[in-house]
Amino acid sequence: MDANMNPTMLLFTILLLSVMGFIMGRKRSYAVANQVGGMSNLHSRPTYYGSLTALWCAIPTLIIFSFWLLFESRIITDLVIATLPDQLQNLPADRLNLIVNDIRNMVNGNIVSSEPNPSMLAAAEHYRKLNSLSHASLTVIVIAVAIGAILVIQKTIHPKLRARNHVEQVIKYILIACSTIAIFTTIGIVLSVLYEAIRFFRIVPLSEFLTGLEWSPQMAIRADQVGSSGSFGVIPVFMGTMLISAIAMCVSVPIGLMSAIYLSEYANRTFRSVAKPLLEILAGIPTVVYGFFAALTVAPMIRNSGGVLGLDVSSESALAAGLVMGIMIIPFVSSLSDDVINAVPQSLRDGAYALGATQSETIRHVVIPAALPGIVGSVLLAVSRAIGETMIVVMAAGMSANLTLNPLKTVTTVTVQIVALLVGDQEFDSPKTLAAFALGLMLFVVTLILNVIALVVVRKYREQYE
Repeated sequence: MDANMNPTMLLFTILLLSVMGFIMGRKRSYAVANQVGGMSNLHSRPTYYGSLTALWCAIPTLIIFSFWLLFESRIITDLVIATLPDQLQNLPADRLNLIVNDIRNMVNGNIVSSEPNPSMLAAAEHYRKLNSLSHASLTVIVIAVAIGAILVIQKTIHPKLRARNHVEQVIKYILIACSTIAIFTTIGIVLSVLYEAIRFFRIVPLSEFLTGLEWSPQMAIRADQVGSSGSFGVIPVFMGTMLISAIAMCVSVPIGLMSAIYLSEYANRTFRSVAKPLLEILAGIPTVVYGFFAALTVAPMIRNSGGVLGLDVSSESALAAGLVMGIMIIPFVSSLSDDVINAVPQSLRDGAYALGATQSETIRHVVIPAALPGIVGSVLLAVSRAIGETMIVVMAAGMSANLTLNPLKTVTTVTVQIVALLVGDQEFDSPKTLAAFALGLMLFVVTLILNVIALVVVRKYREQYE
């Protein structure tokens, strides 16, 4: 086995050793069972003994593997910097970081922008040796710990070992850790966006951001450069987002919900087995394809139709983007609503039929109220998908922030502006760039409000139904 194994191969090796540990632990439990008169004399089933061995093999090695790779680069970099000449070590932090990046590029075989001097070549060779030594040490330690854990657990397997209890306890801690990671990730995202948004609001007042009627975030890059001071009124961007999302929901919710009701309540099994997969194909089409369809087919069709009727239709309109986005969202509403409606107990339908209700009355007064929480959840998911869509809006609705409710005009959305603000040569500390975080914070708040409203609606109808 190669002592200098790259991290990917080492991770695969840990997986193989864990599988081997499971097989050995399970085999050992059978041997112990034969010595004590059969499997009934063991506390747990053989699978739990194998799982316990695999967990003891995988968990310590993965912890060592993760922490080693987490600190490896920083430690190696500090050791390499310590070997550089004094004139290089005493450079400012930004210059020193550039030199370190050049050294890493040389290690990876990339060509640096200028001819490296002998000290940098020596530093790159030192970096390469330390990196190889680190990988070799990690490989030896991880494999030794894995094999040692397997051997120790093999010796501890006996009839009274509560393998099932230990495995379930470890699984519970793993689930708690995963939940904690999800929670802290959400908190980290919110805090990072909030921090940058607060920096933006120190430059642009919150009142101006929330009540301004013009969005033009063009800023002068240098102090001596003539340029716009920028207008950061979010209302045009927000109205464009709501307009396109409303058009999309007007298309997706009725079609998706009605198709779900038909597939679950009226369609036979043969038609359902064919129609539902075909409907869900829409969810697998890339959004850029929808964007092409909107820009090349739907938008010209709307413009030509408007010209026939004497309407002034922009080449890029909110209506085109909203219609295509609604088609894209149909599977989200249809598939989830269909699953929820099918989950309603058949006894509720039978009870309604026994009381003389027709099929349509049963659907309206029994099935839909019972499935309402799931239907609201599917609609919420569709709304979030519509608000967060970018590609269709860029290609079909444009990037102009116009304050209008006319679906035939060009508008833009929050997500499109976030992308536009974070692309280019603008300084990161400028109001133009920080405005993207303020828009992201506003998007988060709007989504949170929608969730609260949905919870209130669900609770109201659920109490009425109960």
